[in-house]
Amino acid sequence: MIMIQATYKDKSLIVDILTKSFDTNKSVNYVIIQDNKRERRIHKLMDYSFELCWMFGEIYLTPDKKGVVLILLPHKKKTTLYGIWQDLTLAFCSVGITRAFKVLDRESKIKKYHPKEFMYLWYIGVIPQEQSKGIGSSLLQEIINLGNQRNLPVYLETSTERNLPLYKRFNFKIYQELIFDYTLYLFKKEPDSIVA
Repeated sequence: MIMIQATYKDKSLIVDILTKSFDTNKSVNYVIIQDNKRERRIHKLMDYSFELCWMFGEIYLTPDKKGVVLILLPHKKKTTLYGIWQDLTLAFCSVGITRAFKVLDRESKIKKYHPKEFMYLWYIGVIPQEQSKGIGSSLLQEIINLGNQRNLPVYLETSTERNLPLYKRFNFKIYQELIFDYTLYLFKKEPDSIVA
């Protein structure tokens, strides 16, 4: 399977896949206000994530459009008026002002471990009825291949403990564990040219 670059027309599909894929994710739900609008708030978070990766990263789909990857390239990120608008919209619509400080604190704790240049695997999602069929593994291998081609490490976080063996199988290493209301595992995979 070879990933295909998403187009902006794919946004609705991608946001929908990610909203469903991360519905019960501890890290996502830590960020989102937990009320009767929770699903809509997750949808807004995924919309925000799409927009940020569209501006400062890359978005890929499987050819059958059942799986998606959002990669952020933090070294390319710039402050823009549109980006500020997106941040404010997320804060008001999904996170809430009182939780924003908690979220900013979490992000600063994660970022202090990041190098200057890397590929940040922000989200990898597969539509729920197609999970556990190897789609996520195939996407992960494609991301590793991209990191190797670019000679960039790949960083990611997960709060989903059942995913730990998957990342370890692909030679990602846990470099830090952060404790919030849950444990967040910080992983990295150096490009093969550096490891060898």
